[in-house]
Amino acid sequence: MQDLLLILLLQLLYVPLLTLRTIFLVKNITTLAAIIGVLEMSIYVFGLSLVFNGDQSILAMIIYAVGFGIGIFAGTAIEKKLAIGYVYTTVNTKLKNEEMVNFLRLEGFAVTTYVGEGRDSNRYKYEILTKRNREAELFHLIEKFEPNAFIISYEPKSFKGGFLLNRIRSKAEK
Repeated sequence: MQDLLLILLLQLLYVPLLTLRTIFLVKNITTLAAIIGVLEMSIYVFGLSLVFNGDQSILAMIIYAVGFGIGIFAGTAIEKKLAIGYVYTTVNTKLKNEEMVNFLRLEGFAVTTYVGEGRDSNRYKYEILTKRNREAELFHLIEKFEPNAFIISYEPKSFKGGFLLNRIRSKAEK
C-alpha cells in the first residue's frame, strides 16, 4: 500500500514538472528547462521502477496512469497561476473610445490605436501588449468600457523594443 501511495505522489510531481519543462522550452527558457528535466527524469525512472519491481501489479499500473492524468490537471493549474510570458491583445470597436484608452494607459497598459475601414464604417483598433498574468484584468477593463468589443489575444513568441520593454527594464533597475 505504501508503494502505491508513493507511485501516485511521484506522478503528481513528475507530470507537472513535465508540463513546466515543455512550457519553458517553448518559451526558450532552456537552462531552467534542462534543470527541471534532470529532476523530472529522476522521478520518472524511480516511479517506473516501483511499478515494474518484479510483481508487476495491475493496481500499481492503474495508479501510475491515474496519477499521470491527475498530474496533467495539476501542471495546467500551476502553469495558469505562473502565467509566464506576454499576450498581445487586439481590440476592435465601432466608436473611438478615448476614455478607455486613457484609463488603460493609467493602469500601465501600452495601447496603440488605429483607424481602419470596415464594411459599413470606420473601425477602431487598439493593440495592447501585456504580461499574461494581467490578461484577465485587461479583458475585464475593456468589457467595462466596450461591452461589444471584438477582442483577440495571442501569445507572441518573441519581440524587441517598444514602450513595455523599456518600462520593464527601468523598473528592474530601480
